[in-house]
Amino acid sequence: MTNPTIKLNVRVYFILGLLFFLAISCKKEVQPPEIPYVYVNFSINPNSTLYDHLNVVNGWETVSGGYNGILIFRTGIDEFVAFERACPNDPLVTGAQIRVETSGITCYCPVCGSKFIMNDGTPYEGPSHFPLKQYTTMYDGMMLYISN
Repeated sequence: MTNPTIKLNVRVYFILGLLFFLAISCKKEVQPPEIPYVYVNFSINPNSTLYDHLNVVNGWETVSGGYNGILIFRTGIDEFVAFERACPNDPLVTGAQIRVETSGITCYCPVCGSKFIMNDGTPYEGPSHFPLKQYTTMYDGMMLYISN
């Protein structure tokens, strides 16, 4: 015959152990540093001579706007993406402004060394685990609208 006290102690230790493992297995989700909000709502004609580099697929241009400038990348004939140029790793650091590498399909932060794919802003190297902040784009065949 088993002692009821031993059964109770086993249950208590089991429950405490279960709670302990649940507590250590829960990781707090890391939030990206917040890029200050700046209202964005403008349009450009990407086929004009003002934006020569946007006249071809995989072409890019930087424009003023947003918090630290905006990087526009043409992913297809009728498709564009636009990203905030503030580095998502630490956007408030002076000089942490995204620049395009010579390949023209990746970009980087000169301060922290993080590198990003320009098709979707995904980080692939460096300390940043966060993608570039993306703005909404809409292209009607003539004008490209960029907003947040």
